Formats: sequence, C-alpha cells, structure tokens
Amino acid sequence: MLVRVEHVMGMAVSLDLADPLPVPELERLADEVFDWLRLVDTTFSTYQADSEISRLGRGELRREDCSPMVGEVLDRCASLWDETRGYFDIMAGGRLDPSGYVKGWAVQRACDRLQLLGSSNHCLNAGGDIFVRGAAPGRSAWRVGVRHPWEALSLAWVLEVTDMAVATSGTYERGLHVYDPFTGEPAAALRSVTVVGPELGTADAYATAALAMGEAGIDWLAQLPGHECAVVTEDGRAMRSDGLPVVTDD
Repeated sequence: MLVRVEHVMGMAVSLDLADPLPVPELERLADEVFDWLRLVDTTFSTYQADSEISRLGRGELRREDCSPMVGEVLDRCASLWDETRGYFDIMAGGRLDPSGYVKGWAVQRACDRLQLLGSSNHCLNAGGDIFVRGAAPGRSAWRVGVRHPWEALSLAWVLEVTDMAVATSGTYERGLHVYDPFTGEPAAALRSVTVVGPELGTADAYATAALAMGEAGIDWLAQLPGHECAVVTEDGRAMRSDGLPVVTDD
C-alpha cells in the first residue's frame, strides 16, 4: 500500500493505493495521478492569468484553439446546465469558471486511468471530493467521512462505498461562494450538500447546483436517478436519502 499527499489545484490531495503491487510500481502510478492533476490545474486554474481557461474567459483565446479537454469540459458543463435547470452555471459569478465540475472530472479521469494501469483498489480525495474503487485493506469497501458543517473535527456521516463518487459542496469552509444564477445572490439556505453517485464530476456539479437552489434543492436531489444525497440546512436540519450507504455500527 502507498499513501501520498500533495498540494495541487490549491488544496491538499491525498491518494491511497491499496493494491498488492511492488512499491516502485505504486510510486509510478502516484506520479501519473499527480502529473495529471498538475496539468489540469495549469489548464483550468482561474487563479493563473495565463491558464487556458483564464485566457478564454478574457477573450484572448478562441475555444477552437484550446486543448481538446477544454472543449470536453465546456460541453459537459453545458449539458449540466440543462440537467440542473440552469442552476449549474459556469458564468454565475460573472466570469467563466467551470471549477464546480473540473475538480471532480479531473479526479474521476485520474481514477479511470489508474484502473487501466492495473490499480483495482484506490481512493483519491481532492478537498473532500472523493472517488473510490475496490476496497481498503482488510475491508470490503472504503469508508468515507462527511465533515460536520459546524464542528471541523467531527463527522456528520460515515459512508461505506466502493466504485463510487462522494462529492460535497458547502459554505462552512469557503463562505458564501456559490451563487443563485437567477438572483445573483449568494446561496445561503443550505450549509452542506453531499451527493453519492457513479461519476465524480457529475456528482460534484449536482451538489453545487443543489446548494445554489437553496431549499428547493432538497426535493430536486431526491428525484435524481442513480444518486443518493445528504443535506444540512443553515438552520441545522439534517436529512438524507434512504439509500445513502451510511455506516450505522462498527
């Protein structure tokens, strides 16, 4: 087993490789993951003035002159705008910013690549957006903690998942950073939204959209096929879907 943590995309990213492979092979797999994430950051960072997405947003670069992955991301974001009734809007903050999809998409692509390279058991966690495959050592699945939205050292739920994405969007770390695209106001009614599903980029976008919807997002999440969810409102109510894979005992 190998565990590596690096600071990339503005956050701590942790990779657990639980495959019975030689250490040099595990190190090579980890290098592949973090090299990919650094490439994504260079391409999509809204904090780097010379990134493709920043130059595209300022009109200095045409879409057809961008990397193919930029077109892939923008096309998927357009589809997500339709799926979320316009609440997942990469222009909601007044400038081009697909970050609500890119992080999850990048992690998912990294894990898909790991599988192709022979890793069947891994967990990649980028700032609380997580994809797991296979199982942790000595278990039949991975256990993923969902942070308590007021108590930083406590957990609201512990989930047991395999071959699954867990994405959380909330206001408890970055403040009111998600906007309702129809009012232009920061979304403040929900404090934490967690979505569990088969693909991390989509789960991440759904969590962001539900946060933007406010309390209407609770009913919207409940109707999503193939996904489970957990929500904590700003006034302290906690609720979850019946199928959320919560650990109830040890």
